[in-house]
Amino acid sequence: MNAPVLIVKKLPAAGMAIFPFILLKSAAFKNDQEIINHEKIHLRQQLELLVFPFYILYLLNYLINLIRYKKHNLAYRNIVFEKEAYTHETDLNYLKKGNWYGWIKIR
Repeated sequence: MNAPVLIVKKLPAAGMAIFPFILLKSAAFKNDQEIINHEKIHLRQQLELLVFPFYILYLLNYLINLIRYKKHNLAYRNIVFEKEAYTHETDLNYLKKGNWYGWIKIR
């Protein structure tokens, strides 16, 4: 999956996926295969849910987690979509293996 990469210097994170783009805080991250893979996993999650529902579920999951954990970092890291992306970001063949809807299987 080739996605257009945009550099957004004021991005609040190293990377972000907003279909169909990968946004990076710095051009240096273009060479970071793990960040790129992490964001590509998010792009596929967005496709799996036909894009817009992904953002709704992402936000709802974060808000529920924020109530549960009471800390932003814990809430963010426990979003099911982030769990899948962080778990598999080092596996550069993960998306090629066809693991569709992998975020459902993550606990």
